[in-house]
Amino acid sequence: MKYFLHLSYKGTNYRGWQRQADAVSVQATLEDKLSQMFKQKLTIHVCGRTDAGVHANQCFCHLVINEPWDFDAVFRINKMLPPDIRVYAFVPVAPTANAQLDVLARTYDYYIHLKDDPFLNELSSFYLIDNPALSDMQATTKLLTQYQDFRSFCKKPDLYSHTLCKVTFAELTIYPDNSRLRLRITANRFLRSMIRMIVGNLIKVGKREISLNDFENKLKQPKLTTHPVFAYPQGLYLSKVVYPYLERASHSMFSF
Repeated sequence: MKYFLHLSYKGTNYRGWQRQADAVSVQATLEDKLSQMFKQKLTIHVCGRTDAGVHANQCFCHLVINEPWDFDAVFRINKMLPPDIRVYAFVPVAPTANAQLDVLARTYDYYIHLKDDPFLNELSSFYLIDNPALSDMQATTKLLTQYQDFRSFCKKPDLYSHTLCKVTFAELTIYPDNSRLRLRITANRFLRSMIRMIVGNLIKVGKREISLNDFENKLKQPKLTTHPVFAYPQGLYLSKVVYPYLERASHSMFSF
C-alpha cells in the first residue's frame, strides 16, 4: 500500500535531502531506519529536494509498504531517528499518488538576521548590512508576483523544458526593531537554487549594490546568470506543501 510520510527536519547536520555516497543525507537516514523498522528495503520519493543545511518545517514523501503493521509506527520511527528529523503521520493515499508530481503549491520561508546572534546562526542567515535599504527590499519582493520567467534565478536552467513559475505570494516581513527579516514565497514550482538566488540579489538591493530596476530587468529579460549570487543555505525552509487531495497543517514552524 502507498503512504505519504509527513515529516519535518533541521538540515544543519545533513548534506541535503538526496542520498549520496560518503555523506549523511536526510533521505538515507530515513530510508535506513524505515527499512529496519518494516523489515523490507524501502525507497522514499520526496516532494522536493533541499540543499545542504536547508530545513523543512513541512515535507512529504511517498513510499510503498507491502505488509500491514500492528504497532505505533510514528512513535517507533521517531525513537529510531535522530532528534533533528521527526515523522508526524503515515497517510494512506491512492496507488497513483506522487509526492513530487502532484504538488499544487510549495511555500518557502527565508530568515535573515542583521545583528549577529549565536542562537540563530544555524537557523537563520546573518548578513551585516550598514543601513539596509529595507523599503527597496520590500518593493523588490513585490515584483516576484508580476513576472513568470525565472531563468535569471536558476542555477541550471537547461535542466528544465521551461523556466516559467507562477508565484502567487511574495512578502518580505520586517520585524519591529529592523534586525530580522523573513521572505515568504509561494509558487506552483521552483527551479534549482531559485530562492537562494532571489535572496542573494535581494541582499544586494539591501546593500545598495544593485537597484530595484536592476533586479526587475533580470525578470524582464531572463537569461542565464554567468556570475550567480547565492544566499546562505541555513536561512531557507520548506514550510508548506499542498496537494489537490491533501493539505495538512505543519507540526513544526521555526519563527523569530
